[in-house]
Amino acid sequence: MSHIEWDSRWVMSILPHRYPMLLIDRVLEIEPRQRIVALKNFTLNEEFFQGHFPGHPIVPGVLLIEAMAQAGGLLLLHDDPQREEKLLYFGAIERARFRRPVIPGDQVRFEVEILRLKSAHAKIGGRAIVDGKVHVEAELLSTFVPRSGSAVENE
Repeated sequence: MSHIEWDSRWVMSILPHRYPMLLIDRVLEIEPRQRIVALKNFTLNEEFFQGHFPGHPIVPGVLLIEAMAQAGGLLLLHDDPQREEKLLYFGAIERARFRRPVIPGDQVRFEVEILRLKSAHAKIGGRAIVDGKVHVEAELLSTFVPRSGSAVENE
């Protein structure tokens, strides 16, 4: 599949997220069951910049972690024949480091790799990079749950 097909429409065909929580614009590379490279362009028009922080806008760190998780979700689900029946929920965030702020106008490159994959759980490692410099890095643990159910039903 060429990367031209990995645009925002393709992203929305895999992930259930929609505006304002869809945080991946495009995918550049996928190595199935190994790694993904995805992009998000942050513009001053993002609503959260109004309050985070007035006069000194930066992307909230939790949104960068969420975008990293969405890139991981694309990697884990894109070639899964049962993806329509699954969601990924956070299980844990480990080793998160926020090294530099992301500001309006930045294009963030998310590089995510699978560290461990089991039938019901996955651990991914990711980095958010702007202009060749790592801004955020973390390891994320996720649990696969049925799309029709809730977390409470699956405990």
